Amino acid sequence: MANSSAPPVVIHRISSENISLLSRLAPDVFDETISDSGLAKFVRISNHALYVAVAEGRVVGQARGVIHCQPDLPSELYVDNLGVTPAYQRGGIATNLLRRLCKWARKSGCNSMWVATEIDNEEGIGFYKSLGLEAATIAYFQAEISGSDSSI
Repeated sequence: MANSSAPPVVIHRISSENISLLSRLAPDVFDETISDSGLAKFVRISNHALYVAVAEGRVVGQARGVIHCQPDLPSELYVDNLGVTPAYQRGGIATNLLRRLCKWARKSGCNSMWVATEIDNEEGIGFYKSLGLEAATIAYFQAEISGSDSSI
């Protein structure tokens, strides 16, 4: 929808006051169904932010981030997720959402950010490179956290 007749897009930071904006979602904006309890917890945590792009009364894009505060390094922004519904891709929404996250992070004392994506996400990799981000190779590990004392 990158044309002059495209409906206006408004960016909002989600808070407990405007959480109802998330009741109307375009397809493929979020990876999974939003959990009401998870969302309520997310908006209460001051170092978390969720920005959404709204057009024609629906959320058509979202970006969320977390400020990592560390005792031995400067705080940094981790971009946790970024999504725009296909009909609105390539219209500048993802860039604007990312800029809003970075502006929020700068106000919170961050001077760097990072984001991870799957190695086969060519579209995402191309987007991040187009913004001047540099790719780095890391090893990623994950595990379920169990209640047992003998495991993680």
